[in-house]
Order: sequence, then structure tokens, then C-alpha cells
Amino acid sequence: MLEIEKLSAGYGPIPAIREISLTVPEGRVVSIIGANGAGKSTLLKAVSGLNANKSGCILFQGRNITGLGADRIVGLGLSQVAEGRQIFAHMSVADNIQLGAYLYYRRRHRAEIKERSDQVYAMFPILAKRAKQIAGTLSGGEQQMLAIGRALMTRPKLLLLDEPSMGLAPIVVQEIFQTIETLNGMGMTILLVEQNARAALQIADFAYVLETGQVVLKGPAAQLLNDPKVKAAYLGG
Repeated sequence: MLEIEKLSAGYGPIPAIREISLTVPEGRVVSIIGANGAGKSTLLKAVSGLNANKSGCILFQGRNITGLGADRIVGLGLSQVAEGRQIFAHMSVADNIQLGAYLYYRRRHRAEIKERSDQVYAMFPILAKRAKQIAGTLSGGEQQMLAIGRALMTRPKLLLLDEPSMGLAPIVVQEIFQTIETLNGMGMTILLVEQNARAALQIADFAYVLETGQVVLKGPAAQLLNDPKVKAAYLGG
């Protein structure tokens, strides 16, 4: 579904990622693990059109999306949940979710937006209870659910998740990863960037390890979970 070929991107003259190539097959969960500063978030932003690419090619369902604007990429069926959740803290939960369907407001598909909202609330019942609450007053876990729910409003074919467990209590992390597994079980393809390497590898089909902007290791997730180098660097031995 997603093919990245020799992609380089960054924020200045020196690229944060260099000639990265990876593939995300349809219906699979692919994880990207690595330390802070490895280039994981830069990679996702480059894919979703939030960061300019210096070189390389990004194909989504066979279409070259390199250089397309983020709104056009979302319209093609690729949605990202940003690191740190990036909800609209001063707005209500319901308004945050509605904003996830901004492309459909342009087309005046009100009934479809209502149907999608109902589906999000069915997946995250706590959000239905908090619909009128100001989003910034939610717990960290609830905010992460809101960020995911907002992204689901476009019914993406590919969901990019950037550090969904960041700052969350272990029991909440477990709930978030169960949600990821549920979405994948429903047929959604997922590209997951995560510092919690063990959790990421446990739910992924395939994984890549990034160090200083480059892929240094890749393989089936179960294989990397037992790799001595991965254990030593990311799994506490």
C-alpha cells in the first residue's frame, strides 16, 4: 500500500532522514522503532505532506504522492495521528471529532459525517460521555483516543500513528495498543512509530529500526523481538 524509496527529508540543510526505503503492505501493521532523534517523526511528516522532502519517492496505492499537500494526501485515504496528540484543547470533544471530517463539510455530506461520528463514539464510548467537555480537560489517555477518533473521521486506508503511548500510564498504553489491534482487525493498514519498542513489536507484522536517520535493521517483528541487538538497545537486554 505504501512504498518509500530512498527518501531524504529534514528541516534545514542537513537531512534528518537519509535515503530511507520501506514498504507497508495492505492490511498489515508495520512498526518503526528507534531512540529520540532517530528521525521517526520526520519520516511520518514527510509521508503525510507536513514536511518537505529533499529527495526520494513516496508511492501510496501505486500513486506518487511526493510533494503533494497534506490536505490532498488526506483526501486519498492517508491520515496521521500526530505526536503529542495535537488536539484543539479549547474546543469540545464533539467539535474536535467533527473537525476530522473537514473535507466532507466542503461536500456537504452531513449525514455521512454524523454516521462517522457515531462510529467513533461506538469505538470510544468515553468520548460520547465527554462529547460536550472541553478537550483540554480530558486525561492523557482520553486525549489520545480523541486524536485517533478524529483521524478516523476520514475513514483512512492507511493510519500513521506517531508515539501513541507517549506520557501515558501503563494500563492506558495497553488500551491504546488494543485499539490499534482492533483497527487492524477491521482491515486498516497501520504504520506505527513508537519508542515503546516491546509493545510496538508485539503487535506488528514487520518492523524497521532507525538510527541517526537511517534504517539499520529490518525484519519480521517477532524476529526483531528476539534479536540480541534489539534486545540490548531497546528492550532492556
